Amino acid sequence: MYIETFGRADDRPVLLLHGGGVGGWMWNPTVGHMTTGARFIVPDLPGHDHSADQTYQSHDQTVSELIYLIEKEATTQVAVVGFSLGAQLAVLLASRRPDLVERVAVVSAQAKPSRAPALTLALLAATANLAKHHWFAKQQAKALFVPAGLMTEYLRTSSNLSKETLLAAVGENMRFSPPPEWPYFPGMSLILAGERERDVMQVSAQLLHNALRGSRLAIIDGCGHGIPLQRPRWFAERICAWLREPPV
Repeated sequence: MYIETFGRADDRPVLLLHGGGVGGWMWNPTVGHMTTGARFIVPDLPGHDHSADQTYQSHDQTVSELIYLIEKEATTQVAVVGFSLGAQLAVLLASRRPDLVERVAVVSAQAKPSRAPALTLALLAATANLAKHHWFAKQQAKALFVPAGLMTEYLRTSSNLSKETLLAAVGENMRFSPPPEWPYFPGMSLILAGERERDVMQVSAQLLHNALRGSRLAIIDGCGHGIPLQRPRWFAERICAWLREPPV
């Protein structure tokens, strides 16, 4: 996977996992507002933006690649912050390799499988090419709260997203449920969802919170599905405060 890093090599490593249909660039506003010393590791997930030549296969395959990435880039345990699709990956990563993950922030992760995913995926397959049209992509960008300053990056990512990656990523997202290891994650966990997201997202946040003793849950007033982009300063301050807390 293509990655970018920000910060000094000896600062604590923080892995940022973007959502489906965007890229590592979605974290630029967050990183720009961060005030705590950290080395941010920001990949473009398979099939997305600069990793578009690598088709998204599955969550399992992507988690395996992220494990390799952590082992290569970090000499200590990492903090993981994931949004949407990336939040599901963060849950899997923390559950399967708690030896690599010191704490995890899960932002807007669907954790309750969707009904009739086959019908939704069939409709998505029929309309997949619309994402390559700028007029359609701009409408999608509004739903994700992509700011004007990142519109070029969004349009580039959207136009390069293959039908195979779109269907695989969305299919995995719709079928996701917390793995059996999640209740045993020993590190710190922060679970966020927006007040104005679909009901399933708040139900999912509660489900993830209920399954993991000691986790923290917050439903953010006025936010939809796009907290890091909708309120980047607030989000960065919240993550900074969380990173400064001593481990459990």
